[in-house]
Amino acid sequence: MSTLPAEIFKAYDIRGIVNKSLTADVVRRIGHALGSLAVEQGQTAIAVGRDGRLSGPELAGALMDGICAAGCDAIDIGCVPTPVTYFAAYELGCNSCVSVTGSHNPPDYNGLKMVIGGTTLALDAIQQLKQRIEAGNLKHGQGNKRSADVRAAYIERIVSDIKLARPLKIVMDCGNGVAGAVAPELFKRLGCDIIPLYCEVDGNFPNHHPDPSKPENLKDVIKALQETDAELGIAFDGDGDRLGVVTKDGEIVFPDRQLMLFAADVLSRVPGGQVIYDVKCTRLLAPWIRQHGGEPLMWNTGHALVKAKLKETGAPLAGEMSGHTFFKERWYGFDDGLYTGARLLEILARSADANAPLKALPNSPSTPELNIKMAEGEPFALIDKLKAEGQFDGASEVITIDGVRVEYPDGFGLARPSNTTPVVVLRFEADNAAALERIQAAFRQALTAVWPGVQLPF
Repeated sequence: MSTLPAEIFKAYDIRGIVNKSLTADVVRRIGHALGSLAVEQGQTAIAVGRDGRLSGPELAGALMDGICAAGCDAIDIGCVPTPVTYFAAYELGCNSCVSVTGSHNPPDYNGLKMVIGGTTLALDAIQQLKQRIEAGNLKHGQGNKRSADVRAAYIERIVSDIKLARPLKIVMDCGNGVAGAVAPELFKRLGCDIIPLYCEVDGNFPNHHPDPSKPENLKDVIKALQETDAELGIAFDGDGDRLGVVTKDGEIVFPDRQLMLFAADVLSRVPGGQVIYDVKCTRLLAPWIRQHGGEPLMWNTGHALVKAKLKETGAPLAGEMSGHTFFKERWYGFDDGLYTGARLLEILARSADANAPLKALPNSPSTPELNIKMAEGEPFALIDKLKAEGQFDGASEVITIDGVRVEYPDGFGLARPSNTTPVVVLRFEADNAAALERIQAAFRQALTAVWPGVQLPF
């Protein structure tokens, strides 16, 4: 069998440029491998959803052809947010699903997020898929293709679980991503009055990039909050599995602080529960979780890795700085921006001023995510050298579960290799501006010592 482009097989999913590295033929072959894996595990069907990208229908069709070629059934659930695809695996009882999505990548990208037999494929499992195709280790049969619509069941499930103490008026920015196909209806059913921004699904993303983790993509939400009587703003990424939150006065509440609010709420019902968070999150989170009777657990970045840890530990809640939040309490444990938004409003609606609980969360000076752009493979080499040779005087702890996170009595600095793009991800936080500058200076010195000539973004 001919080889496949290695660069599309990422750490947590498959992703590539449509008609270059990611063609219909490549996707059909991946479908054949996924169907083969499912059959080996005693699974009989895989639900397939897709986001609003223009390449979606063709690639989803090729994927389903491949799945059927392995003797596994394919269930087409149409153009829906990724969490609705995850939900379909439960609702339809098939335990397996694939979302054809490029997430928040540019319009010319697409990809696959894969769950087989209840397990999200990541790391070695994704590499094994590639090896399986190239070795021709495939099942053969004739599966059937059928369609199902789970949107109504998804909305019903959330509406039956979440009750708002009072109606809320919100700005909702779907960024022309696929969340627009479900979110407006869902939040209206919850009793919200919505000021919609870019809720028409358009795979060209004509207004702004659908990535609420980048502050520039929330400018329109902030403007709408200034000009209307809406209490709060929310925004979704391209495939609806991540949430952005903006207060009435235009402050962006980053996901690690959103997680504080969710932790306090969940722990009130699950005393002693574990709360998992990734290495990019604020250091204010662990003491907050303990204060609310929970057990903090820092883990690797990556939605698939956090999901695996959630499954292993039985924790009721997990979250990532990027905006993926995972509720096991009252929900299924997968990342879902729409459900997260609903849980947020449930908490905020209990206050006469919806912004007060967000404003009361602890905060400290921090940087957004900063990136060092490098050549393929270099970020991992740089971080290996930093682990081996980096000098950080005055550090209270150096954590190396995912990159290098250096804790100081008054702040932290982080450098980790991204698993999705060839960059080193940096983040800094401290008690005050002077401490932030000192920690950044320590990282500047350590990074240039191990990688002379490195171009730093700070």
